[in-house]
Amino acid sequence: MQDFKRNRHAVYRLVYHLVVVTKYRHSCITPEMMNRLKEIAIKLFNQWNAEIIEMNGESDHIHILFEAPPQVQLSKLINNFKTVSSRYIRKEFADHLKKHYWKPYFWSRSYMLFTTGGAPLEVIKAYIEQQGKKNG
Repeated sequence: MQDFKRNRHAVYRLVYHLVVVTKYRHSCITPEMMNRLKEIAIKLFNQWNAEIIEMNGESDHIHILFEAPPQVQLSKLINNFKTVSSRYIRKEFADHLKKHYWKPYFWSRSYMLFTTGGAPLEVIKAYIEQQGKKNG
């Protein structure tokens, strides 16, 4: 049972796979931007008592594999991440983003979130680790 977490009222293991895409699927995420997004995500998810297991992506989207306790309202966590990260990224990478967006956008309004119960976590983790790497 070491894989399970506990709080006052529950024993749980809730793992989610989040995919967030850039507005209009513009290919604008650079490696430096991805590193900054990881820093922002780790800090923010920790504030929600959620833990990032793996995070990576490509130039037009990111994947975040994370674990969260049952009391976390996922839609609020995700929208908070998108709002905060968009604000930082648009400020810190303004010159780069000017050629992609003339309005203050970064993320699409939509996202995809699913639980990982159907596939072993190692398979999903390996998939996310391969994001952004060229096939040799």
